Amino acid sequence: MTASTPYRLLVVDDEPDLRTLYELTLLREGYDVETAGTVEDAWQHLKDRSYNAIITDMRLPDGTGLDLLRRIDAEGRREKAIVITAYGSAENAVESLKAGAYDYLTKPVDLRQFRAVVSSALGRTPATTQPAPSSVQEPSSASPLTAPPLALHRGARKPDATALSRMVGDSDALHHVRSLIDKVARSMAPVLVSGESGTGKELVARAIHDVSSRHHQPFIAVNCGAIPEQLLEAEFFGYRKGAFTGANEDREGFFQAAHGGSLFLDEIGDLPLSMQTKLLRVIQERAVRPVGAVAEVPVDVRIISATHKDLSAEVAAKRFRQDLFYRLNVIQIQLPALRERLEDLPSLCLRILERIATESGLSAVPQLGRTGLATLIEHPFPGNIRELENILHRAVTLSGHQTIEAGDLGLAHTAHQGTEDILTPSAFDLPPALASTPLADVVAPAPAPAALPSDLVSHLDQVERDILVQALEKYRLNRTAAGASLSLSLRQMRYRMARLGVKVTDQGIVLGERFDPEAE
Repeated sequence: MTASTPYRLLVVDDEPDLRTLYELTLLREGYDVETAGTVEDAWQHLKDRSYNAIITDMRLPDGTGLDLLRRIDAEGRREKAIVITAYGSAENAVESLKAGAYDYLTKPVDLRQFRAVVSSALGRTPATTQPAPSSVQEPSSASPLTAPPLALHRGARKPDATALSRMVGDSDALHHVRSLIDKVARSMAPVLVSGESGTGKELVARAIHDVSSRHHQPFIAVNCGAIPEQLLEAEFFGYRKGAFTGANEDREGFFQAAHGGSLFLDEIGDLPLSMQTKLLRVIQERAVRPVGAVAEVPVDVRIISATHKDLSAEVAAKRFRQDLFYRLNVIQIQLPALRERLEDLPSLCLRILERIATESGLSAVPQLGRTGLATLIEHPFPGNIRELENILHRAVTLSGHQTIEAGDLGLAHTAHQGTEDILTPSAFDLPPALASTPLADVVAPAPAPAALPSDLVSHLDQVERDILVQALEKYRLNRTAAGASLSLSLRQMRYRMARLGVKVTDQGIVLGERFDPEAE
């Protein structure tokens, strides 16, 4: 776009007064604006020309804004869409984001927010009419609250390799994750990344940012569980000079530092309820009030959150706000555990060993012997990729030789020792095969199937009883949370516990006789 070629926008609303208000607001910003009153009228405009963005009301005489979004997507068009919904219509807002909308606004529309959202969709700052330069502003660190050690927040930077290219593997599970990243990067929809510790949740968040239109703006990562509760508000929203003892100057918070870019809230499930309430308001109002300030500061931030917890169970246990959960969980990306994508293990090991060699200044990349890989395949990896990195780093440091075998890994699984074949980097180029030998030939054969039970009803009761006990132990005897994790209501959980003789007492779980409570 040059100065003589303004951004072209299409406004779709059936109310003439609102349509005119939106049009005049955008014209004052220097945009080229056209209007339509129906879905069909809008589509006639779209047939004739392309637009940089479309602002559409949800309810239209001949359909909905969702109809227009789906049609745009089906045609493979590239226009960004902003949907305007009625106040309190959270379901419509979520549906519009899932349908591919860049963002949404609720009525009555705040014109300041309206201008900011349109600017964000076009990849520019509200103060200019041109796309924002690739500059990054780092948050000030001259403060008694030293944020980096607490929150580990990092400003945006263009790495040598994007986060997406650092996601190694060719498994179906990883291909699915990459596909989701590509889809969600096109909108402003909040994303919740779920998965066990060490599966690479921050890498996925960075990948979403890297391939989005916000890649030239800051990416701020915050570990919610690493900040003392009494400092949360000041760290997130900033503060003004004199707000409290030690506040010697104004300081921006994470939201202001991430303005125009992405804010990654890692371990969101660790936030206390009091902070959850404040975070919800910021998401709804798109503005923060620094500690000690009177006026709110508008912020334009795309929120990506992550957790290793089951937030549905946390909601059921009243430890996480349901309304905040719905705001954050518009689109969910579930990351597979390493044990669920073992076909990626060879290529992962090679990439990690190459990085270790580079960082350690080794003249040659260490090689992983066949027995070493066989042992890794048998390992459960509770720490996932982070644990794999630690295992290989320790093995390279302590082994003292070029080839890493099972005995160098320091793991309990030491089967298949004595095999001299080595998996060289060229062999890793053919994942998931191990050179010319399939994985099935390296891993120990599967055990024979168990014998059939003589009493199916009793067997199934015992299986169900064991599952209930495991769920109760996992959620510290909280029946509501345990039931929610199994998709059971509290009433259903109580019924099954009573029928199977599972009791929760002050001493823990007590197993008694099974009986049918309805038979009494």
